Amino acid sequence: MHCEFTKSTSLPYQPTINDPRLFHHYQNTKTVNNLNRRHGQSLANVAGIISSDPKISTIEHGLSTTGVQQAQNAAQAFTTSLQTNSNTSPRRVAIYSSDFLRAKETAQIMADACLASGVELYKGNVMLETRLRERYFGEWNGGSDEFYQMVWDVDQTDPNHVESGVESVNSVLSRTTQLILDIEDEFRALEPHTCILVAHGDVLQIMQTGFQKIDCSKHRSLPHLETATLRELKLG
Repeated sequence: MHCEFTKSTSLPYQPTINDPRLFHHYQNTKTVNNLNRRHGQSLANVAGIISSDPKISTIEHGLSTTGVQQAQNAAQAFTTSLQTNSNTSPRRVAIYSSDFLRAKETAQIMADACLASGVELYKGNVMLETRLRERYFGEWNGGSDEFYQMVWDVDQTDPNHVESGVESVNSVLSRTTQLILDIEDEFRALEPHTCILVAHGDVLQIMQTGFQKIDCSKHRSLPHLETATLRELKLG
């Protein structure tokens, strides 16, 4: 399932908020319960910089001490909820993660907590998935995180924009939508699983617009996904 991320807008297809390959496909399935989790606080968050270049972010800008604690607390809360709701939540978990260091570390903490509590972990480990990488912020990469707002302002009027080398909103929606479809296909013949997608703020909120059938240009209108927060992905 590893698909190399590309900044190009030449994609297999451009999903829309009514894309039948996503919404019709999911309306009658109970195979996967999808949850997204933003990584814990990272060293880039602490420094107030944008970290979106795979050449750097896969080996630098891991979790801060606070981020590790956030991830541990979140993992403990999740495994406790599985035990409490064992009649309604499958005790089989699949964890897919961005290969950026901050996400990998968050996902591994979750995986360790699942295994320690006796939760069945699909394939016994975290599965790294490049389609969950942070949105690429082009020329703003390495700069102040104050530049995010400049990009988001343009997003609102043009979800296809690639100004300053930024990855478009529709590109993010396309790669994450295809990932969801691939995961569903993979689990179709298996017992129900809870699938946790560990990634990044923009990526997860853009993905959520697809589930809620909201124009992806409005991704910042959704409640902000704080670090280490778990959010269920439900169809709107």
